[in-house]
Amino acid sequence: MNLLLLGRGKTGSLVAEVARERGHAVRVLGAADNADGQGLTPSALAEIDVVVDFTTPESVLTNIERCAELKKNMVVGTTGWYGELPRVRQLVERRGIGLLYATNFSVGVNLFFEILRAASPALRHGYRGSILERHHLQKKDAPSGTAVALQRIVKQAEGSELPIQSVREGDVVGVHRVEFDSPSDTITLAHEAKSRRGFAEGAVRGAEWLRGRRGFYDFKDVWREM
Repeated sequence: MNLLLLGRGKTGSLVAEVARERGHAVRVLGAADNADGQGLTPSALAEIDVVVDFTTPESVLTNIERCAELKKNMVVGTTGWYGELPRVRQLVERRGIGLLYATNFSVGVNLFFEILRAASPALRHGYRGSILERHHLQKKDAPSGTAVALQRIVKQAEGSELPIQSVREGDVVGVHRVEFDSPSDTITLAHEAKSRRGFAEGAVRGAEWLRGRRGFYDFKDVWREM
């Protein structure tokens, strides 16, 4: 498979490494190569099967629009743009492409989502909930997309919106902690990423799954099929 990776950051570089290990051909466009989506030309995308985006919240929407215009499928690992989800879904459906996005491409995090969904009824029994997320100093968005997803899961399950505390320090890959506290005890659910490789492997497996498909997909809905 021919992949075009947008973004030369730490996670993006690891996506390229994992993709090559799995036998795919990879080209990479960094920010300087693709200012305002100008690197996404018909000739640049002619032989590309799937475009993988790990860029910034400021550039991802332009990249999505350009790829949709050129009818190229996309895997989007960039977060911080989810206020535009309805518009992007309409664009994807109108252009007839496939787009797979995720707040987090780690299989472990998606299992964590399911555990939280099962634990959320604690709020019916006198517990108060909160979310803490810690990431490296270079992370652009706060709260993280994963923390927002955790908050959404609890709200959908129990109708309560938990507060999120965001911490940016050092080179922390990613820590997410949900706490349910009562006068009698405390329930703590936590996920800590040891490296970015889990994100990268999920994104590449997502691209393999998306090849040739049409539609708008969330990784949490499809990862079990991969």
